[in-house]
Amino acid sequence: MTAFGDHVRELREKRRVEDPSFSLRQVAARVGIEPTYLSKLERGELPPPSEETARKLARELGEDTDVLLALAGKVSSDLQDVIRRRPKVFAELIRQMKNAPDHAILKVVRQVRDGEW
Repeated sequence: MTAFGDHVRELREKRRVEDPSFSLRQVAARVGIEPTYLSKLERGELPPPSEETARKLARELGEDTDVLLALAGKVSSDLQDVIRRRPKVFAELIRQMKNAPDHAILKVVRQVRDGEW
């Protein structure tokens, strides 16, 4: 199984314990895909879906879209646009932060968000 499929199945099954409307068939219908397609995704028999379908699954299952896209091996199109504007700068930033602890990364995010240069 793939990390994407495992994660989607785990999310759906957790929700199904509390709410029977999270059956494979019902989730697939709400997302706009065939139940067999969702089943094969969950079992890792198919590669992860398009960004659009991954976004719909994330919303339906209450997951962060960026997390599900990352598990699908994708980067959201809005982030791709940001990176394309300054590829060298963002590549260097990401490489430098690769081993930084989460609290250090979040500190940088807060500084940028709050305009504290």
